Amino acid sequence: MTAALKCDLSDSGHEPALLGVERSARGNRWVERLDPARAVAATAIAQAHGLPELLGRVLAARGAEPHTASRHLDPSLRTLMPDPELLQDMDKAAMRFAAAIRSGEPVAVFGDYDVDGAASVALIERFLRAHGHACKTYIPDRLTEGYGPSVEALTALAEEGARLILTVDCGTNASAAIAAANAAGAEIIVIDHHQADEALPQAFAVVNPNRQDDLSGQGHLAASGVVFLFLVATVQALRREGYYRDHVEPDLLGLLDLVALATVCDVVPLIEANRAFVAKGLRLMRLRTNAGLCALADVARIDEAPTCYTLGFILGPRINAGGRVGASSLGAKLLALDDDIEARSIASRLEAMNAERRAIEERMLEDALARAEATIAADPDASLLFLGAEGWHKGLLGLVASRVADRFRLPTLIMSFEPDGTATGSARSIASVDLGAAVREAVHQGLLIKGGGHTMAAGFALERRKHDAVHGFLRERLAEPVARAGAARELRIDGTLSAAGANLALIDLIDRAGPYGPGHPEPRFAFPSHRVSRVRLIKELHVRCTLAASDGSRIEACAFRVAGTALGDLLLQGEGATLHVAGRARRTSWQGTESVELMIEDAADPRVLA
Repeated sequence: MTAALKCDLSDSGHEPALLGVERSARGNRWVERLDPARAVAATAIAQAHGLPELLGRVLAARGAEPHTASRHLDPSLRTLMPDPELLQDMDKAAMRFAAAIRSGEPVAVFGDYDVDGAASVALIERFLRAHGHACKTYIPDRLTEGYGPSVEALTALAEEGARLILTVDCGTNASAAIAAANAAGAEIIVIDHHQADEALPQAFAVVNPNRQDDLSGQGHLAASGVVFLFLVATVQALRREGYYRDHVEPDLLGLLDLVALATVCDVVPLIEANRAFVAKGLRLMRLRTNAGLCALADVARIDEAPTCYTLGFILGPRINAGGRVGASSLGAKLLALDDDIEARSIASRLEAMNAERRAIEERMLEDALARAEATIAADPDASLLFLGAEGWHKGLLGLVASRVADRFRLPTLIMSFEPDGTATGSARSIASVDLGAAVREAVHQGLLIKGGGHTMAAGFALERRKHDAVHGFLRERLAEPVARAGAARELRIDGTLSAAGANLALIDLIDRAGPYGPGHPEPRFAFPSHRVSRVRLIKELHVRCTLAASDGSRIEACAFRVAGTALGDLLLQGEGATLHVAGRARRTSWQGTESVELMIEDAADPRVLA
């Protein structure tokens, strides 16, 4: 189980390519993740904490120092959670919410329809229930209403009696809707994390670490993380006022399973407090205290301890399925439930909707990939993919955009054209290209009806007559950052292993530095000169094979969704060949027996390199 990285010197004037791989099947240059200057820190971490050298290297490559390594090995709320009052408007918002709880004032919650929004709504609902109060919740229909608060929705909540409305995972850019709610007699607290313009809506409070005047440094939080800090601040406000002398204080730690779920599913960086939220939330999830999560895990046939993969790729898509195919409120309702019977009923509905979602998505993806290939054939230097069609399901645009962006390594915007001459779209970016800023700039230029989001993802709406103008603006705006990203296309690797070294002891070791995700990536290893055998195509999408080292040791491996790609072709044509393979080793279980499988991310043919 060696962690030694064998790099040949090159004449390129920059960091030598690992194993000489300058251009892999996926067009990557393989490089060592650990900067040579950090090697001393890796050794110091290992010695200071009594760790194997490999774990010291993994930690050092992710920014740990000898004096901070313990925070990586045991991410705790005590050391990583910030003071909520560092966030702009937090104290004001918490005191207003505390006053509503004390007086029993009617409260409504408006949330987004994705996992982060659903979990945020459920957090507020559970918190109010613990204080003996109920609330009206509103999740907009993804297909007919779209993202964010509308004038009609907030006005209706106010007219139904809500004097305080919380918008969670949305609201930062909803000035018109919030002004209408104010006029209808309600006050609004925005709790969000999306990128914000300088001008904010006239809400009672806007709690968003990504507002331009917020200096908290907590912009990496998901909305659910911001909501959790808001609930902490509210408890502190109620405690100062003596409220809990006569009432039971709620168990906020018992809500961390929802925060962990949303943090993973919203693909925010797993750094600082997010690491603590996910680590503690996963431990709580093993206790099966949330009826909705338990029911969903059961219908998905999860019989292992939950991991980030479980949250992001099994539970998350099922919670999202309701919003994607026409029942947006089901996810939030499930996560807020305490009734086991009702939870099982909703979980079964979401399971069926997820199956329907997969079938529709595959048809859309096939069409989108064909259009993308035609675009690139006509314009090989395209800096983005701008694809649209009539009839594409609006609830699945983001998923398809993500798949296309990953396949072609280009920012991708996917649109569904409407009969009224407009289009609704979703966009996904690539590393180092801020797509959200470009979309907001297009809004300011008057090219888009609306739009906004994050660095890596955005939503938008446009008039179809401006289609070419928007395309031209974004193509020019993104040309330089996309070119820079393409020139710097690297696959960072933590070490070289043989099949024998990829064992359960290795998994146990690297798990100690988890959880892993964006900003704290799961270790990736290269398997040099392994012979490929038993290659087979699975469901016309995936490639499975066996990798054998020179000593005869073997590991099973799988490359997902690579059929029709250069990587898929290399593997399918590689029966009996010796390849360099890179990927992530993961624990798998079959009929009670654990083993290790390699998730292949890239490969290279040594004969071509030579």
